[in-house]
Amino acid sequence: MSHNLLTLKTEFLQYVEIEKGRSLNTVRNYDQYLTRFLNYTKLKDPKAITDNVVRDFRIWLNRQETKSEKGKANTTLKKRTQNYYLIALRAFLKYLARQNITSLSPDRIELAKTPERSLDLITIDELETILKAPDTSTLRGLRDKAMFEMFFSTGLRVSELCALPRDINLKLDEMSVRGKGEKVRVVFISDNAREAVKKWLDKRDDMDDALFVQIKEGEKLAKSKDSMRISSRSVERIIKQYAINSGISKKVTPHVIRHSFATDLLRNGADLRSVQMLLGHANINTTQIYTHVTDTELKKIHKKFHRKSE
Repeated sequence: MSHNLLTLKTEFLQYVEIEKGRSLNTVRNYDQYLTRFLNYTKLKDPKAITDNVVRDFRIWLNRQETKSEKGKANTTLKKRTQNYYLIALRAFLKYLARQNITSLSPDRIELAKTPERSLDLITIDELETILKAPDTSTLRGLRDKAMFEMFFSTGLRVSELCALPRDINLKLDEMSVRGKGEKVRVVFISDNAREAVKKWLDKRDDMDDALFVQIKEGEKLAKSKDSMRISSRSVERIIKQYAINSGISKKVTPHVIRHSFATDLLRNGADLRSVQMLLGHANINTTQIYTHVTDTELKKIHKKFHRKSE
């Protein structure tokens, strides 16, 4: 029986979406990474995937340049990005093994060592500047204020924030969200966030189900038969513009505010396990990166207690 890799890739993506229950974004990413591998190798037969083929692909991938911002030199793909391709390929090979299709063992795919992640952080003063920046005398400002307060109160991912429904119960200080891998977790709403969201909802005159929606020029809600739900890309642009207008030179993204949420909890005494659950991290190793921000606190402890018996 012959097996064509393109057909197998399609079957694998269906398996990831249906049996594994992965999000459509994950399926699209796997499709992108595997398509690039197959386009480069020109392979049709799964038996043709060998150590040498994978090695050649990795060398080629390592030499690919990414488009940079205007005025900056192009850079090669980061090791972490290269690993996304390898993770997708390894998952595909595991699927082939499950189907008893002869190919390279997934255990042969070894990820590249990556440098320890660094956090993009802003100070609490810079964060407060952004939180206070929206002009709440306008519809747009009310929406943006509510978005920012919800971000910092809950630590949501931008995709999770954009997916929030309009009918959240503001009488409660908590709500359930569906995150990565369709996992549900509880997040908590601060008084500031509750008040900001209430003011935003009170001014809306549309019937859209989304909590946060698009606003056209002239302070009009972008009413249409389709959903008016705001996109992740739009939220990223909005936050970036507020940071620039506030005179903050650092790159500020929704994820930076998520970082601020996590570091704020740790600096104020929260334990790592609790922060992991609030962020929706499947593995505590992902949360471990935030412990570095408490180095300043450790320095104070060292200075206060080291060699004090002398």
